[in-house]
Amino acid sequence: MNLGAHMSIAGGVHLALQRGKSINCNAVQLFVKSSNQWRAKALSSEEIDLFHEESASFTPGFVIAHTSYLINIASPDPALLKKSADSLLVELERCAVLGISHLVLHPGSHRGAGIDQGIVTIAATMNRLYEKTAGNKTAILLEITAGQGNTIGSTLEELAGIIDLVEDHSRVGVCFDTCHAFAAGYDIRTKKTYNATFRALDDIIGFDYLRAFHLNDSLKEFGSRRDRHAHIGKGEIGIGAFANLMRDKRFLDRPMVLETPKGPDLKEDVENLALLRSLRKVKK
Repeated sequence: MNLGAHMSIAGGVHLALQRGKSINCNAVQLFVKSSNQWRAKALSSEEIDLFHEESASFTPGFVIAHTSYLINIASPDPALLKKSADSLLVELERCAVLGISHLVLHPGSHRGAGIDQGIVTIAATMNRLYEKTAGNKTAILLEITAGQGNTIGSTLEELAGIIDLVEDHSRVGVCFDTCHAFAAGYDIRTKKTYNATFRALDDIIGFDYLRAFHLNDSLKEFGSRRDRHAHIGKGEIGIGAFANLMRDKRFLDRPMVLETPKGPDLKEDVENLALLRSLRKVKK
């Protein structure tokens, strides 16, 4: 099981990996630039070398990146769309330099243009970016969303619609966020509903495209369409859902990372990871 957490890049991108190793993570998610700024200082050769030294002990694919929250490649506003595409291009290039194989992206908001148009805009933008980064193997992972407002990606059909329009299928996949999926109406709390949810995912998208998981409980109730993360077992999803996931042999090779609140000593991550690992040992 490749368990870990999202780690801060404060002080340098390589320090995110050091922080993960300090609490025995064998999977780490990080930002490759500031998550709330458009611009970013170029990575120095020293930063790149340090990152490669730290990542050498991680299996390829178990270090994943997450895009800036500002990016919206579904936007009907040409100025924002260009700004978002330019920023995503920088992040793809950074991932390539750092050797990060997967970049998680919130599909974006159609801002009133409609879901169908938003899907077309997302896929067209991804296709243009892939043309510009030919030779770059980094894949964008479309994260399932909670469905608040005009966001796209809260249904498996919407994610499949984007994938179908992306020309290079080797560079697109899905990240399953437990909190977002639960808020969007996908239940994983019982064995029956868990099996139904992942059967639907396999039928509509296919497990080959399921590349990573975000492990978060939910502060809000089932189907709330609200994205509010909680510690494992401390929210509305509950322990049973995570026990189902921890025991599912189909997903042993996927990175699974926490995005739950924590302090600088990472104590909460340690507790959440210990609980998740313990769930693998419980008899069915």
